Amino acid sequence: MTYAQNALLDIHARCHLSMQRFITHCGGLSAEQLDTSLDGFGSSTVREQLHHVIGAERYWLSVLLGAMDASEDPADAVSIEALEALRVSVSAATARYLRDASGAELNTRRPMTTWGGNVVELVPAHVILRTQTHLFHHMGQIAAMCRLLGHPVEPGMDFSLR
Repeated sequence: MTYAQNALLDIHARCHLSMQRFITHCGGLSAEQLDTSLDGFGSSTVREQLHHVIGAERYWLSVLLGAMDASEDPADAVSIEALEALRVSVSAATARYLRDASGAELNTRRPMTTWGGNVVELVPAHVILRTQTHLFHHMGQIAAMCRLLGHPVEPGMDFSLR
């Protein structure tokens, strides 16, 4: 299967529009609610969920670029505004990669260095799609967390159809 650059860019843009909506929604939570630990989630607070999912895209993009970056700067999550700034920065970097990548780059399996110095052969388009499905997994968790915190998300905040 071959993945088209324009389709990956469209999926990425729609996913980040959804993520932007979630971050805006979470701006209605108090600092205490953002940091309330809830059992049953990998990252136990809304703030940690948001930071994790954005940081994961940054990590996987760095793997694609051959400069693995697994750093997690706490300053990136100090506020909803900081999280949105991080999302914008990571989204722009991923979109830039997608715009600049050739079809061959996106669809050719190649060795990449991942966490722990492991070298694995991956297809860049699959890595990009993984970051976007990962985003939706965590948006589901964030929606559940918001509901538990008494601040449910509005219907239609998931993948944008427009």
